[in-house]
Amino acid sequence: MDAIYEKIDQGIRIDSREALDVFVHGDFLMLGHLAGRIRQKKHPEKVVTFVIDRNINYTDICVSECRFCAFYCKAGSGNGYVITRDDLKKKIEETLELGGTQILLQGGMNPDLDLDFYLGMLRYIKDNFPIHIHGFSPTEIHYIAQRCGLPLEELIKTLMDAGLGSIPGGGAEILVDEVRQTVSPNKCSAGTWLEVMRTAHTLGLRTTATMMFGHLEKPGHIIEHLQRIRDLQDETQGFTAFIPWTFQPGNTGISLMPKTGVEYLRVLALSRIFLDNVDNVQASWVTQGDKIAQTALAFGANDLGSTMIEENVVAAAGVDYMLPKEELIRLIQTAGYIPRQRDCFYATVREY
Repeated sequence: MDAIYEKIDQGIRIDSREALDVFVHGDFLMLGHLAGRIRQKKHPEKVVTFVIDRNINYTDICVSECRFCAFYCKAGSGNGYVITRDDLKKKIEETLELGGTQILLQGGMNPDLDLDFYLGMLRYIKDNFPIHIHGFSPTEIHYIAQRCGLPLEELIKTLMDAGLGSIPGGGAEILVDEVRQTVSPNKCSAGTWLEVMRTAHTLGLRTTATMMFGHLEKPGHIIEHLQRIRDLQDETQGFTAFIPWTFQPGNTGISLMPKTGVEYLRVLALSRIFLDNVDNVQASWVTQGDKIAQTALAFGANDLGSTMIEENVVAAAGVDYMLPKEELIRLIQTAGYIPRQRDCFYATVREY
């Protein structure tokens, strides 16, 4: 173990076998220490970033029926919604009034929506509001491509022409098909998720990457997920950030105890150590709360994500941590860092 610690401390890339060894057997505080040192080398300024944005879920109707999701409504049930232009307008206007610079636009795999719906929504936003659209996870893009019969590259180009500015890393869950077939059997494969991201990166579209853990995966699956992200980043350099977060079991089809703060921090630290080619690692205060989020800044995270003016998916699982901008700033300052508002591409908007 000491030999692996030494490699990490010297900035030498570890392989998946070493990563699994240190993840399972490594000392918790040593992992945090090493991840903190890497974070300091990558970001020598004592700055922690955040973005002001809003999650807008344009529909909750979904055919995926993921076992971990408490938000969706079954297609054909007569329940659920599709956002109206009026509601969309109000949500974006409020976001701009609160200093927001982007919206996170995601929704269910709704069989009643065609390509014109998505393009019309994008064009309406771009024609009427000065705001960045971070939208449509790879699972949504794959689903839309299947529905409208377009190749991935052509669809993504069409979405970009209509106003799409970047792609969030949702729908990754665990990028191992053995796990995906159990928790989300109707979603695209791990290989397809990665191919959507590869195609987007090739077209010049930046994206984030995520990992939802703490459900039915094993330690080896977490390492495999990180390896796939690192390999694609080596190839394309298209990921701006990595965001690991814990599964929230409330109101879902998977009954188990949620991961503890210590278990979350161990995965976060490993992510910072293993993903040596990803600049930014984001702490998930939405699932962990403010104190663990502060601690995460000493375990490799350099970003606190979004102020989350609105969040529905995690809230549907019974987790409702919400932090206004002023509280995020206070958390960063009391942890000993300088708060900096950023945009989607980590350019500075304002320093506090």
